Amino acid sequence: MLGQYYYHEIIRKTIIAFGTLFNTIDIRHTKQDGSAYSTMRVPIAYGPVEKFLARLEQKPDLRQRVAITLPRLAFEMTNIQYDNERKVSTMQTFKAKTTGTTKTARKLFMPVPYNIGFRLSAMTQYNEDALQIIEQILPYFQPSFNMTVDLVSSIGEKRDIPMVLEGINFEDNYESGYEEKRVIVHNLEFIAKTYLFGPVPTSSEGLIKKVTVDKYTDYENTKVSTASRQLRYVAEPRALKDYDGDATTTLTVDITATKTQFTVADATALVENSYIDIDEELIYIKSITGNTLTVTRGVDGTAKATHVQASPVHVVNAADNAAVELGDDFGFSEQRFDFADGRVWSPTKGDDV
Repeated sequence: MLGQYYYHEIIRKTIIAFGTLFNTIDIRHTKQDGSAYSTMRVPIAYGPVEKFLARLEQKPDLRQRVAITLPRLAFEMTNIQYDNERKVSTMQTFKAKTTGTTKTARKLFMPVPYNIGFRLSAMTQYNEDALQIIEQILPYFQPSFNMTVDLVSSIGEKRDIPMVLEGINFEDNYESGYEEKRVIVHNLEFIAKTYLFGPVPTSSEGLIKKVTVDKYTDYENTKVSTASRQLRYVAEPRALKDYDGDATTTLTVDITATKTQFTVADATALVENSYIDIDEELIYIKSITGNTLTVTRGVDGTAKATHVQASPVHVVNAADNAAVELGDDFGFSEQRFDFADGRVWSPTKGDDV
């Protein structure tokens, strides 16, 4: 089981989504009259705050403009933990459809809930800059902020991922001495409640496409000597339109919306008790005599319409049933018949033996 390669980039996408939350924060410096004389976008980068502090210490030139290096935001992933509170059955499955031109259904196991820890660090030289940054972040977290992330692109699986603010702390190295730069660091701890998916199957195996129900008949109020011991009911999905454009034959005449008998160019490939599609109207063939069809019009809720001579007649068969896409309307083919259970009714005992 282990060793099957797949990579949905879920953790990477979650990291990118978290960083994107904070990449449009600005700070402004104002004059005494309240007018702004400078506005700057606070840069953000992935990495531990210690890395950026070390870079500051390697350039102790006090004449360098502080705005080149500070303020700055840094974030990093700190931990990954399984979330018991969001646990679901390990055998529970769901269906999804693949993206692209051909959409096919897939059966997947439910994703596994994991919490990814993040630390966002706001590094500033002045306390006013720090307060501006913090105040632009906190009101959005009560204590969570939801982001929609495309977790599994191949099936279009998008989910809202709560980004939960867990706590805030700050550090100030003002006591380090006059020869060192003052760096105020506010650390905000977050948890992203994401989901990790297993591999996406390459086939539709495992999807339920046929249902068979066996049941005993209620023969108490019928003639028990002739009642069926058991009945079987079988249902399978059935297409309500043509998917493959087979154009098996064509109409030889114009037909109105109420016409229930008409001729086609060649009926040899058509079968009684089956379905055809003419201009998206589903028609049931009751009988065939030569090239003349006796039909039921507008079945399964399709609209009865007028069709002109030479319109293509498409057969709706098993190939179309297999091509039904997830989300399409479909019907059911139904079969009911006696199912012999091997038991015989005994009139003397009044029971099955």
